[in-house]
Formats: sequence, C-alpha cells, structure tokens
Amino acid sequence: MLSESQVSRIVDSVDALFDAQLQFTQRLVEFPSLRGQEHTAQDFLHDAMAERDFAMDRWKIDVEDIHHHEGFGPVTISYENAFNVVGTYRPERQTGRSLILNGHIDVVPTGAGEMWSRSPWEPAIVDGWMYGRGSADMKAGLVANLFAFDAVRAAGFTPQAPIYFQSVVEEECTGNGALAALLRGYRADAVIIPEPEENMLVRANVGVLWFKVRVAGRPSHTREMTSGFNAIDAAYAAIEALRTLEAQWNAEKAEHPHFEDLEHPINFNVGQIQGGDWPSTVPPWCEFDMRIAIYPGTSADEARRAVEETLERAARNDARLGGEAPKVTYTGFYAEGYVLEEGSDAEQTLRACHEIAFREELKTFTTPGYLDARVFTIYGDMPTLVYGPKSRDIHGFDECVHIESLRLVTKTIALFVADWCGIEETAEGET
Repeated sequence: MLSESQVSRIVDSVDALFDAQLQFTQRLVEFPSLRGQEHTAQDFLHDAMAERDFAMDRWKIDVEDIHHHEGFGPVTISYENAFNVVGTYRPERQTGRSLILNGHIDVVPTGAGEMWSRSPWEPAIVDGWMYGRGSADMKAGLVANLFAFDAVRAAGFTPQAPIYFQSVVEEECTGNGALAALLRGYRADAVIIPEPEENMLVRANVGVLWFKVRVAGRPSHTREMTSGFNAIDAAYAAIEALRTLEAQWNAEKAEHPHFEDLEHPINFNVGQIQGGDWPSTVPPWCEFDMRIAIYPGTSADEARRAVEETLERAARNDARLGGEAPKVTYTGFYAEGYVLEEGSDAEQTLRACHEIAFREELKTFTTPGYLDARVFTIYGDMPTLVYGPKSRDIHGFDECVHIESLRLVTKTIALFVADWCGIEETAEGET
C-alpha cells in the first residue's frame, strides 16, 4: 500500500488540478456527442491524450470486425462517425499491474429543450452541481480518468505499468464500442469505469435487449371501421402481452442473487411508438420500440425466444392481434448481464483507496441498468470496477453531476492508479 506521504502528495495534487479538471469537463460537455455525432468530442479527447505523450489509436468501428461476436448488438445506423479513441501510457519498465480506464463519450438525446433550465450544452456550475447533457453520464468520469493520472504525475510519481485510456462510443445503444476495443486487443489486469454510481461500486447489473415490434392492420374509412383492422389497437395488445412476461420475470427475482431485494429489477420500457397514416383511416400499421432487461445468467438468445414466444402465444389467444404474430426486429443492445465476483485484488484495492478519499467504507449495489462492464467481465475475464460520482436526472432534464463527489472519486482513482500500477519517484527533468 502507499505510504502516508505518497497519499498526501497525490490527494493534494488532485485538489491543485481540480479547477482545471472542471474546466476541461465543461469544455467536453459543450460537444453534443449524440449518437452518430461523437467524432468531434473524440477528436478533442484524442488531442488531449496526445498532449500527454500517450501512444494514440483512433479508429472507425467496422461492423465486419465485430458482428460475429456473441456480445454484438445489431446496428441500424451508419458508423461513418463512430470512432473509438485509446491513449496508451507505457513506462520504461513495468513492475506493476496494468489498467484500463474506460468511459463512453456518447450521450442520449436531450428531449424537449424548453424543459431544461438552460441549454443542455451549457455546462454551468450551480450550487455544487455541474449541469448539461452527459455531464454525469459520463463525461465527468472520462475526464476524472485523465486527471487522476495527471495528479499522480504532478505529485512527482511515474506509474510503473501500462495504462489504457479508452473513450468509446455506442454505450447507450449497443455496447459495440467497448466490444470493438476488446476485440482490438486491449486487455489489462483490471478495469475501472467511472459511471455515475453514487460513490458506490456496482456488484451486478442486468442485460438489455432492444427490439422493434411491428403490427400489421387493414385500412378502411372510419365510417366502415368494423371492416378494417386497427394496428394501433393491436400494438397495445402486444404491449400488454409483453407486460405479462415482465411481471413473470420480476416474480422470479428471489432466484437471482443480488436482485432479490430490488423492488422491480426487470423493466420493459416502450421508448417509442408510431403508427397510422391519417386520422380518418383505420391504421394499417403500428410499431413500437422496446428496451427490456434480463438477469445475469440469461443469454440474449434465451430472452429473444421468450419475447417471440410470448407474442406468438398472444396472437393465438387475443383476438385484438387478429391471429397474426407481430414482426420483431432487433435494433441495438443484445447484451447479457453480469455479476462482479467478490474478493478480487482489484476490488480490495478500490476499497482501500475509497476509504482514504471518502473516509468511509465503500458500499456496493445492484443496478437494473446496462453497463459496458459486461464486455470486459464476460468476454475479457477482467475484474471490472464500475464506480463513480453522484448524479441527478441522467437521461432526463437538467442532468448534473455533484462536484465534491467528483473530486473525491478522482482522488480514489488517482490512488488506485498509484497503488495498482505501482509508482516510482519521477527522475529529475522528467515530465
């Protein structure tokens, strides 16, 4: 473990750099890195990493390179601007353990702008919180990775193991960015992902599937409505059927360790719906997009079969569906959940570092959300620590990250880098 003097120098260095860290985070939030528009923010991070003399790797994700993998999520958009960025620090000699510091640059849509207190791309700091789309989820964490490393160096130490700083795309929709980084060969002895996790460590999280359900109807003039078949009404019947599956899976939560105490671990969300062509015409079509959760240990293929069988059974038994099963198309996440097994050296190191920074014991929890950690844990067999600052309203209006929480999380990551990777005093004249 680090000496008291080393700890003091590193945490003081985080404090000294923190204003610059906040300014850098604000600049990154100003980039509207929505899906398909991440490249300008990635260029900004690429340049910042290059200034630190990292070996740089910036590549456009090629679906042909990853589509064969079981963790791949189906793609429905162009990847023309889907670039990953990895900066690699390598010491002159390696004596410590290697580390991946990962984060995602993509953010979700803002929704109605008038519902925000200010522009979603205006990262104001108000009453101890930084606002803006992506401020918490997860640009503050991405920047914390960089500035934690900076703090170690500024404190006069040189890390003694390779560190891979990853900024990936597609975390909010497929997980293909992290998968592409893994398949490109990036591996390490541990991974940290500073998602906004309320100063806690994620013990387990669900898998996620995205799919589109399309129901066919038969149009007619509304004066002869009974001669038509209303696809929108049928879509509601399909949603009801899927709600029965959701209820069934939630009723089984006691069979899944780490999920038994959650009130509603399995959530089926109808995120989009559209249908019909004309108010006075019985609608001939309707489609809705759904995101569903699955327990760790359930494969995406198993969940897919359950969804399709549920809709087929509903088509046989519910006259509102007209006897024909809806068409299901998979449009994004096709991901399994994971559990972080207890007792790894990486977790123990994080616990010790957290206790120094926060002066309290590290807590763990289970989240019913998706995390890229499943890529590194399931397919890379790497202990992956998802741990990050307090937040409010991620994916909602007025998303924000707590400033003091971010400071302490940065200290934890900096201490982890020093302890896990090992450090030596920086030679005179070295930067």
